[in-house]
Amino acid sequence: MGFKDDARLDTSQVEDVRGRSGVGTGIKLGGGGLGLVGVILILLLNSGVLGGGGGGGLGPLENLDEITAGSPTVTNSELSTSCQTGADANAREDCRIVGYVNSVQAYWRAEFERNGENYTNSKTRFFTDAISTGCGSATSDAGPFYCPADKYVYIDLGFFNDLRTKFGAQGGPFAQAYVISHEYGHHVQDLLGILGRGSSEQGAQGRSVRTELQADCFSGVWAKNAAATGFLTALSRAEIADGLNAAAAVGDDRIQKEYQGKVTPETWTHGSSAQRQHWFTVGYQSGKPGSCNTFSGSI
Repeated sequence: MGFKDDARLDTSQVEDVRGRSGVGTGIKLGGGGLGLVGVILILLLNSGVLGGGGGGGLGPLENLDEITAGSPTVTNSELSTSCQTGADANAREDCRIVGYVNSVQAYWRAEFERNGENYTNSKTRFFTDAISTGCGSATSDAGPFYCPADKYVYIDLGFFNDLRTKFGAQGGPFAQAYVISHEYGHHVQDLLGILGRGSSEQGAQGRSVRTELQADCFSGVWAKNAAATGFLTALSRAEIADGLNAAAAVGDDRIQKEYQGKVTPETWTHGSSAQRQHWFTVGYQSGKPGSCNTFSGSI
């Protein structure tokens, strides 16, 4: 899934505040957006490994009005200069993420229009180490996340190295595309009024897992249609394998086994490796958002 060399990138969809500071502690996420390292903490707290109880998880959306968002100074001069074409996206990681954001939003904008709805862009904000958001303050340890309070996707690009070194994923550009398109899946859920409804309900069949698996499915739907957005070439089998491998690497069961030595499905928040791979595959094979109903029946 390389970028077409002459594709035009839109850096206005990304804000770059890397290297800036100004953050406290204590992120509150309103459902469907908890970063992958944060998932480890939730799973361990809920299982008692870190002394927590069983009632944690993703905070309800109604708590978000208690939080004051930060507003870091944004300058995109380097991105706008360096990330202009698909050739730039093939050469630089930050430009590649800009390109994925552009493609994902181009697909969803067209899909919403086909259904007589309006799609509102969500910007991605690059940061380093820590950031103030509409959902509170976060560090890089939260991993990538979507904040429904300010409708931004937040990511420290160092996470992609963590995905390989800490989570054991194979890596590759499409592993990055999977992460970005998953977070934008939460934005789609937010626009549709799905995100946050009972998202604190944990367990292998719980609402939190169903929300995350739908975002995985939406990621697969975009992947099927990505070439049609004009930014990318068609996926290869190897790239699909990279995406599936990344999905498996961040399954709740795999993380629990690695960090606590046992699997406790009653505390899951994102789904097992098999579930995450399955629902990405459902989306990719169908190429249609309607196939992503994870909220009824067994998952």
